[in-house]
Amino acid sequence: MAIDMQTGHESFVENGRESSMTGLVAGIIDDVQRLMGQQLKLFRREVQDDVAKVLEAMILLGVGAAAAVVAGILVAFGIAHWMSAAFPNLPLWACYSIVGGVLAVLGGALLIAGTRLLDSFNPLPDESAEAMKENVQCLMKTLK
Repeated sequence: MAIDMQTGHESFVENGRESSMTGLVAGIIDDVQRLMGQQLKLFRREVQDDVAKVLEAMILLGVGAAAAVVAGILVAFGIAHWMSAAFPNLPLWACYSIVGGVLAVLGGALLIAGTRLLDSFNPLPDESAEAMKENVQCLMKTLK
């Protein structure tokens, strides 16, 4: 370690080259800024990819749900009329009520299962957020 007579700063001699303490700190800060910028870009990209996947899935689910609703209505009418023909003593309104009740129970169970599945989903990219957190902690230790 040597003191520069012109500036009064301490400097280190490393491989025949001198670098001032401020130069080292400035280099470290520049490297940290670049690293944080790169990780922020990675984080944004992961979020964009997740959003694109969710949108694609939602479109497919929406179209599929619409087709399933129409098909379900037609099948429910068919089952109710079949029950009326198979059991002539049962009025048509009772057949519709039976089919509607079964579909209501099935729909409720599917809604509960879907809600639980959505609750378990984490849309944020955990790896990038964790890496960013570690870098901030490392930076804080370095600056102390």
